[in-house]
Amino acid sequence: MQQLRSIFFRGLITFLPIAITIYILYSGVIIVESLLGSFIQSSIPQAYIPGLGFILTILLIFLFGLLLNNLFINALYESIERRLQSVPLVKAVYSPLRDVMNLFSRKGQNDMKSVVLVDLGGSGMQALGLITRETFKDLEALKSHSDGKVTVYIPWSYGLGGLTFLVNRSQVTPVDIPVDRALSLALTAWVKSDPKQQNGGTRDV
Repeated sequence: MQQLRSIFFRGLITFLPIAITIYILYSGVIIVESLLGSFIQSSIPQAYIPGLGFILTILLIFLFGLLLNNLFINALYESIERRLQSVPLVKAVYSPLRDVMNLFSRKGQNDMKSVVLVDLGGSGMQALGLITRETFKDLEALKSHSDGKVTVYIPWSYGLGGLTFLVNRSQVTPVDIPVDRALSLALTAWVKSDPKQQNGGTRDV
C-alpha cells in the first residue's frame, strides 16, 4: 500500500505541473483568440478560420516590437506613455502593470544590481533579496536619509509581489546566484529542485 501511495504521488507531482501549464496556455490562446477572432468573424466571416485571431494577435505584437526599434516610433511611444502616466486613474493601473512586465524582462533583470541576503534586524534571520538601487541623486526627499544605504526588493513566495526595503549596505551580503535563478527560488519558497539534483548532483544548501 505504501508503495502504491508513493507511485501515485510521484505521478501526481509530475502530472499536475504539466496539466496546469497546458491549461494556462490553452486558456491564454482562447482569450486571445476571442479578442480578435470575434472581430474577424463579424467583419469578414468568409475569411475566418479557427486560430486566425490568435495568429494575427501574435503577428501584431511582433510588428509592434519591430516598430519600436525605429527611433521615431520609439520616441512617439515614449511621448504617449508619458501622457498616459500623467492621467491619475490610468497611471494607477498602467504603471504597476508596466513595472511588473519590466521586472520579468531581460532589461528588468539587468536593473537588478545583484542578489543578496539581507539581515533582518539582528534576529539571525535573513531574506533573499535583489538590490534595485544604489544611488538616490534623483530623489530629493531621500538624499539626507540614504547615505550608505541601498534599496532591496524581497519577492514573495507563491505569488506576484514583494517588499522593498531601504537598508544599510552593511546589512546585505552578496550571493553568487543569477537574478532569474534567485527569482525562481524565491517564487517557489526554495523548494524548486535543480535538474542536477534530480540526476544525483549536489543539492543547494
